[in-house]
Parts: sequence; C-alpha cells; structure tokens
Amino acid sequence: MKSSTAPGIRFITSFSRDSWYRGFILFLTFLFYTAYHLSRKPISIVKSQLHRNCSTVLQPTDLNITNNATWCDWAPFDQDNYQTLFGVLDNCFLVAYAFGMFFSGIFGERLPLRYYLSFGMLMSGLFTCLFGLGFYWNIHSLGYYGFIQVMNGLMQTTGWPAVVACVGNWFGKGKRGFIMGVWNSHTSVGNILGSLIAGAFVSSAWGMSFIVPGLIIASTGILCFFFLVESQFLFTRETLTQSLIRLNYTIRVFVSQSEQESVETEQDSAHVDQTVNGAICTESTDLVEEHVEAISFCGALSIPGVVEFSLCLLFAKLVSYTFLYWLPLYISNVAHFEAKEAGDMSTLFDVGGIVGGIMAGLVSDYTGGRASTCCVMLLAAAPMVSVSMLLLCGGLVNGPYALITTAVSADLGTHESLRGNSRALSTVTAIIDGTGSIGAALGPLLAGVISPTGWNNVFYMLISADVLACLFLTRLVYKEVQGWCGCGPRMRG
Repeated sequence: MKSSTAPGIRFITSFSRDSWYRGFILFLTFLFYTAYHLSRKPISIVKSQLHRNCSTVLQPTDLNITNNATWCDWAPFDQDNYQTLFGVLDNCFLVAYAFGMFFSGIFGERLPLRYYLSFGMLMSGLFTCLFGLGFYWNIHSLGYYGFIQVMNGLMQTTGWPAVVACVGNWFGKGKRGFIMGVWNSHTSVGNILGSLIAGAFVSSAWGMSFIVPGLIIASTGILCFFFLVESQFLFTRETLTQSLIRLNYTIRVFVSQSEQESVETEQDSAHVDQTVNGAICTESTDLVEEHVEAISFCGALSIPGVVEFSLCLLFAKLVSYTFLYWLPLYISNVAHFEAKEAGDMSTLFDVGGIVGGIMAGLVSDYTGGRASTCCVMLLAAAPMVSVSMLLLCGGLVNGPYALITTAVSADLGTHESLRGNSRALSTVTAIIDGTGSIGAALGPLLAGVISPTGWNNVFYMLISADVLACLFLTRLVYKEVQGWCGCGPRMRG
C-alpha cells in the first residue's frame, strides 16, 4: 500500500510562505505588546499591599510597633491621603505616556521600527525592575517612585505606534477588523498575566511583582532585535535581491564554463555576460524603496475621522484605565478580599475585553461601520458599568477601545486621501492613542479624587464618560447610516 503524506504536513504545506511570515509577524507583535501591558499591571495589584488594614494582619513578635493602625503599610503610603498618593503615581506614568505618545509616532515614522521597539522594551524593563528594587533597597521616597513612573511612561510610548505600523504594513484592509480584533487581545492577555504574576509575589515580596515582569519585557526586546521584520516590502526586497545575486552568480559560472569549452565563443560569451549582468545590476538598483516624505502632525489631524475617533477614545480609555488601575483596590476595600484574590478577580474584566475586541472587529468588518459598532457597544456599556457584571462590562468597554486603537487607526493611517503615503500610519496611531491616553490619565486621577466621597460617584463618572464617547461619533455614524441607506458614499472609519 502506497503511503500518503501525513495530514499535519499537508496542512502545513497548504499555506504559502508569505502566509507563514505574516503569521510569524502577527505572533511576534502580539508577544511584544503583551509584554508591554504585562509590565504596566503590577502597580494596580501592589496598591492593596502598600496600604492595608493592619488590624487584620498578624503582628510579628520581634517587631517594635509604634502605630497599630499603620505598622504593616509601606511609607509614604501609610498616611490617610494614601489614595491621593496612589493617584499621583498613576498620573506620573499616564501623563508622561500621553505626552510622549504624540512624539513617539513622529519618531516611529523616521527610525527603523526594529531598533525603536527593542530600545523601548529594554528601557521599560529597566525602569519596571527599578520600581521593584525599591522594596529591597528599602526606599520610602515618593519622588523616587514618581520619577520611575515618569520614565517608564515615556519608554512605554515606543510600543503601540510601532506594533500597529508593523501589522498594518503586513495586512491589507479586507479582514483587518477581525485580524486586529484577535491580535488586540494582547492588551487583555497582558493584563491577565501581569495580574497573576504580580499576585503570586505581592503578599510575600512585592518587589518581585515588578522585577519579574521587567525581566520578561526586556527579554522580548532582545527577541525583537533578532527577529522582527517591520514591513513586507523590506522582506520582499531583501529576498528578491538575494535571488538576483544567486542568479548573477549562476550565470557567471555558466559563462565561465562556456569559455573553457570553446575559445571561438569567447566574445559572444563575454557579450552575454556583460549584457545579462548589466541588466541585473540595473534591475537591482531599481529595487529601492520609494522615499515618501513623512506626514506632518497637522496633516495627520486633517485626515477625515481622526479627530472624532481620537476624542471618542479619550473617554473610552478613561473608563478602561480607571478599571485597570483601581478595580483591584476597590474589590479589596469593598468586598474585603486579600490582595491576590482581588487581583485574580479583576482579570474577569480583561477576559471580557478579549471577547469584546474580537466581536467588535467581526461586526465592523461585516457591516463596514467602524463608528456605528463603537457607538452601539459604548451605549450598551453605560448601564453595565458595575463590578457585578465585570465580564460583560469588559467586553462592551474594551471592544470599542480595541477597535479604535487597531483597525480604525490602520484604516485612517492608510486613508485614500493620503494617496498611497504609507508613512502616515505610525503618526495617526500615535495621535489617536495619545489623545486616548489623556483620558487614561484623567480617569484614575478623577477616581482618586472622587472615591473618598463614595464609590458610587466613581461609577456615575464612568457612565457619563461612556455617553460622551458616543456623542463624538455622531457625525460618523450618521454618514455610515446614510451609506447603508444608499443616500451617500459608504464610509469605513
């Protein structure tokens, strides 16, 4: 009986080499941004360890305790204004992130993305580890931790514009919403892994809650340096050039052998050699990437839809990051869970975010209505903003957030008004996410100010932000509905 090819081998060979390279780049960039978010999460888990209810903690017999209420807290977070101090730390990171993001896209358009990403991940790993080393060095200075947060926020801005530009360079618009919806689950996966890793150490040695994630993101930076190919064009050009070099070498060998066989054909062979090689050299020199001038900041703002989606993301990200930074502390304070249990429970919000991001991408691909999809999900999320519905709330809040920061940014960065200028993608992504990051900074700050008046007021603030996010998409939703009704051109993004 004649043996047949194994099913697994048939499956593998059914994909083209180009498809495998696309999948590899998608996996790499997924891994990179998972590491970015993984390294951001520990601060929210460690908060409940820096300030605890010391009356429930067993006191060591060999410790000279002068204040029974705060003996187990980590100074300077042992004061009554600890929530304000936590807000300061959050905003040191988030304000620096928002500020740096507007410049990050400009650098990303002009620097090799492989070097830019590698540098950013290595430096993010360094500053994340330095925060954790404060535990072992017994540092109790708010200035130290604030400075680390500022520097880490600036370094983290290298990630998002670069990875979106890479994915946008490798994938077309056809299934962009679905592909990027699946790919964008790295945000939630990173948050979940960050929570679990930080939670594993928080009760025993909270410094390791930062050091381990810091080492992970630094390791992915090294991986990026050795394996990332930032665009399909660069890969195709390099492969084609290598093929031409091999062809050139083969022709030279063939001509050399012909010369040895017959002296009479020496002139003809030399003519062929000169002609062929001349043609090859001419063709290879033409394989130079077209240098298009990078788009300006104002030019990117003038792209239709950029301003509306940026302002929408500001309020959507305000909601998401308030949950990201304050949810574990809220669960710990209100539901009286331990720090590790509160961190584990907070991951339900991110699990819902994975499903929400994929569903938003699928629906927007099918309908062609990016703005309408975001608006419907945000409206549905408003009454769901509560801890009792974390899964559903996570999906409805993070779905639009994921869609805007991925597929919408990629659509606008390759908008038809740019006339093929592909160097706008990183700048557009940075503007949209930078504006959203202003909301990410405001959310935790407002939560810190409002929470002393009652946690219900924090949730009212989040509901209001959801409604405002919808209002900024009204014009784009109206245009999309017109397109569906045949009253105007169908619009995507």
